[in-house]
Amino acid sequence: MSAWLPAAPCTPAACVERARAAAAVPRAVLRLTGLVVLLLAGVAAAPLGRRLPVALVRWWGRSLVRAAGVRVRITGAAVPAGGVLLVAHHVSWLDVPLLAAVRPARTVAKAEIRRWPVAGRLAALGGTLFIERDRLRALPETVAHLTAVLRSGASVAVFPEGSTWCGQARGPFRRAVFQAALDADVPVQPVRIRYLADGRTVSTAPAFVGEDTLLASVWRVVSARGLVAEARVRPALRAGTCPDRRALARAAEEMEK
Repeated sequence: MSAWLPAAPCTPAACVERARAAAAVPRAVLRLTGLVVLLLAGVAAAPLGRRLPVALVRWWGRSLVRAAGVRVRITGAAVPAGGVLLVAHHVSWLDVPLLAAVRPARTVAKAEIRRWPVAGRLAALGGTLFIERDRLRALPETVAHLTAVLRSGASVAVFPEGSTWCGQARGPFRRAVFQAALDADVPVQPVRIRYLADGRTVSTAPAFVGEDTLLASVWRVVSARGLVAEARVRPALRAGTCPDRRALARAAEEMEK
């Protein structure tokens, strides 16, 4: 366990439910193919970076989630322009494109993701900010880098729990990343992410936890029926609202309950 990226206690065997209704194999394969096509399109377009229209990136994020057979529901407050730190509880690999549908942002991720096939290359080309989770000494440098990115007017998306949880349980927000928002004098935008079965009850089927493999998690999602990805955008916590990073982290966490 790392102080920067702690491990969650959630495991596939203990926490992840099988889809209540399974799609036929041909439909699941079709969804998987759509995912791959959109990922490859993202890889091709990623070198254009911030020159891509925001509306196009948001469409891509929403379309990627939809390609997996998951409906998208985005509600709540508007995200302010300019530098902003988007924070959310972390459940699934779907969280990243879902947040992109809310507001395109540079995502903070563990360095291991860079080695993922296709998705890792897409993340790198898209400007993902990779961190070494086992190097606590690198934390001040990481916070300074995030501060500079936020001051430049870019948005940054981060999952302050430091690990994925199943969706039924959640971890506390780690404070360090909130220091970057304070130093850059930018707002923090909490986004509550939930995955629902038939749009009503919380489902853990999309969770990507513990020793779960990416392929197993992806197949579980594309094989499911009736899943809804919900992103509720909470009101932004403006710069100066909280006196320090501990209070800011606590306030953001409370707004996601």
